[in-house]
Amino acid sequence: MSGHGQLMDGVYRYQRHIYDLTRKYYLLGRDGLIADLDPPAGGAVLEIGCGTGRNLIAVGKAWPKARLYGVDISDAMLDTARASVARAGMADRVTLAQGDACGFDPQALFGRASFERVFISYALSMIPEWEMALVQAARCVAPGGKLEIVDFGQQEELPTLWKQALFGWLERFHVSPRRELNGAINRLAQDMGGFPHVRTLYRGYAVRGGLIRV
Repeated sequence: MSGHGQLMDGVYRYQRHIYDLTRKYYLLGRDGLIADLDPPAGGAVLEIGCGTGRNLIAVGKAWPKARLYGVDISDAMLDTARASVARAGMADRVTLAQGDACGFDPQALFGRASFERVFISYALSMIPEWEMALVQAARCVAPGGKLEIVDFGQQEELPTLWKQALFGWLERFHVSPRRELNGAINRLAQDMGGFPHVRTLYRGYAVRGGLIRV
């Protein structure tokens, strides 16, 4: 496992047991992203940085005809995800695998090279080489498919003290909101061919972005 994988295992070895309970109050915008995915019937949905499996289970409930896949660098998180998926009765619909978001082989892990929908929820801010992960994600999108992202924004319309407190707290968990996400998405769409979109949510607390690949 890579050094980053070992770091994430260390950070979440114990937190994974309370992760979903505590994070639901401030990982805003995830459910809106899931509601907007709208995969075609029988389409494949990949989450990069799937963590505890919470989002994939929600996708499975919202879109019962979708085939679900998840990749994460942390074996500890994947242990929790497998247990959660089994409890949700979705073990036959969800395929999980260990891999680095910056350079995994979807064909080797999942037996397919592309997916109709790919999404990343509050993971880019935890990946040191996040722009590489963004490129890798776009490569996994099938022609006509969508890449969707939600993550922490720059808090631009919120009080300065709030921003300083939030960013300081996030740093303790190796989380760094990506100021250049907007530009990176637009460059990626230009380089790979696609239509980008980026917007802020909740006065800049979060950012939603992505692209439709042509």
